[in-house]
Amino acid sequence: MATSNDLLAASLVEKDKNGDTLWTWTYPSVDEGLRELLLRKCCLSDSESSEIVPFSFGHFGRTWYYVLTVATEGSEELAEVTHFSVIVQAKDFNPEKYQHLCSVLAETYRTTGNAARLLECYLSVVTRAACTAPAGLEDFAVRSYDVRKAYVASSLKNVVQQLGIETILVYTALLLKKRVAVYHPDLQQLLDIVRALPTLVWHRQNWSIIYPNVHLVDDELEDLSSMSCYVAGFTDSSAESHANLYDVFVNVAGGAITVAPHAKEAFGMGKIHKDIATRMVQCSEDESVSDQAMIKEVALKTKDLINNLKSWASEDEDGGGLAITLETLRERKLTPAMENFLYHLASAEGLVKF
Repeated sequence: MATSNDLLAASLVEKDKNGDTLWTWTYPSVDEGLRELLLRKCCLSDSESSEIVPFSFGHFGRTWYYVLTVATEGSEELAEVTHFSVIVQAKDFNPEKYQHLCSVLAETYRTTGNAARLLECYLSVVTRAACTAPAGLEDFAVRSYDVRKAYVASSLKNVVQQLGIETILVYTALLLKKRVAVYHPDLQQLLDIVRALPTLVWHRQNWSIIYPNVHLVDDELEDLSSMSCYVAGFTDSSAESHANLYDVFVNVAGGAITVAPHAKEAFGMGKIHKDIATRMVQCSEDESVSDQAMIKEVALKTKDLINNLKSWASEDEDGGGLAITLETLRERKLTPAMENFLYHLASAEGLVKF
């Protein structure tokens, strides 16, 4: 029998007619610190905004969280509740999968008002990797969701159209495993942009680097500061003033990308950057080029770049595989900017031995 070992917990948060927000149910458990964070991500607890965000997701530590919020209009069972949020915690990144599961849990609760029915659904997914949905929704099955589809669900072409030729700065930052901060005031657009960026370095297929919805509070900033490479999303424009958080700051709304002063050394541009940047913009403007075709083209250019770098490497004296040194690059009589870039790339790809 198939099972799902990726689920960590499910929770329910309600907002009543008095405007009070209550954490009403969890299975199996959520620690106090994480509960505080999840309430912060839940739009029902934001006293400064009445905007309801239907679905959002994020990442903290090793936990992914998915939040679906619905109105209770028409529900006799929840007469004293105006809205509620279903929060699912999991080990894996797959927004479409967990949006479906959250929808099943939400409709089950909206039509029954009984949290015990949520537990039945949750346990069914844990034990059978599937659960039955209420009328009007498709049954949920883990096998229906391939993580590779989640990786390409957001449009890289759309991102490049917004950022233009300066997308090359983001590409370089990700290739060199730097820290990227992205600002957009609209959470839904921010989520789409942040989740698309790792496709620029498709050869790694690593979405654990994205933190799509970060608040400027101590616990979340401490979590970021423990990592040397990430893409962090912010809806608060004051994130730009926290220069210690990033090497590259992307202001999507303002159409500007800034390299932090402390990181400029690694961002010298050469002919390779110009060629890749030009091709990305051309692909983004060509209606005949699909998102997947664009991702593949960028990936092939990256592969060629890394393979050329590896061809200059030699066997490490300690038998640790291929290694490249700064002296090797200097022998190629490269420009200082290209020499510096390729050395940082070699380090990011594990070709520099310390």
